Amino acid sequence: MNIAAGSSGPSVATQLFGSGLIGVREGLEAGIVVMILVAFLVKSDRRDALKWVWVGVGAAIAMVLIIFAVIHYGTSTVTGLTAEAIAGVSSLAAVVIVTFMVLWMKRAAASISGELKESMARALEVGSGAVVLLSFLAVGREGVETALLMVGYAENTSGSSWPLVGLILGVLIAVVLTVLLYQGTVRINFQKFFTYTGVFLVFVAAGMLAYAIRALQTVGWLPGLSNTAFDLTSWYDQSSWYGTIFAGIFNFRPDPTVLQVVGWATYLIVVMTAFLWPRRTKPAPAQPTPTSAVA
Repeated sequence: MNIAAGSSGPSVATQLFGSGLIGVREGLEAGIVVMILVAFLVKSDRRDALKWVWVGVGAAIAMVLIIFAVIHYGTSTVTGLTAEAIAGVSSLAAVVIVTFMVLWMKRAAASISGELKESMARALEVGSGAVVLLSFLAVGREGVETALLMVGYAENTSGSSWPLVGLILGVLIAVVLTVLLYQGTVRINFQKFFTYTGVFLVFVAAGMLAYAIRALQTVGWLPGLSNTAFDLTSWYDQSSWYGTIFAGIFNFRPDPTVLQVVGWATYLIVVMTAFLWPRRTKPAPAQPTPTSAVA
């Protein structure tokens, strides 16, 4: 289903909301990383190295824009089965990257600050190039995930620019929040924030996986295109507000194939369980207790 740029209000609002939420989450993750690096340099009285952090951040942003432009606008120049194949492969790549980053963020959230500070301390000893590289990799990691996620998310918008607009607005909101966090004006419960938005991204990735399966079935790389799991088209209005929401954000279609449903459900169960499973904490070492001598 296409959500054209000139369609009704709910369609545009849906595109802005979905991509905007992605921009806020991914932008805030990158912003927190930059905030930690900047705060460490300021407290270490190494403000002279701040310019190299911004050089690395700028290079990472430029790389992300290039990746997004090459994949998104490159795929828009091809049509037919070639376009379906490219869309399917890029969506699969986005699912893999997003899944890895969501699960990694859950594990690393508690220790990321200390690790970044240690890395920056070592980078300062090496030189300005190491500082640039550290900030480039730290921000670029989030940026590449965002670029791939947006390509897969925007595949069904037929070249609409609204998802990109929403992403930019979301990133701008994340920048403002990051500045306010740095100044101490705003406080956020990061555990809840990343948990709720992580659940959202898992659902988005599951929809992208279903979309990729359908695209690869269309080009004949996967079987079962004619095996429909169910068909709700007789009463499901794809142009309604709920139709645009489920299609625009979660890539839902009312006539999925059996393989799409199986892939979507399997991914959701496995990844959501791994994401929401409580982190295992190491028990404190037992205190030695005196023992009586053995005769």
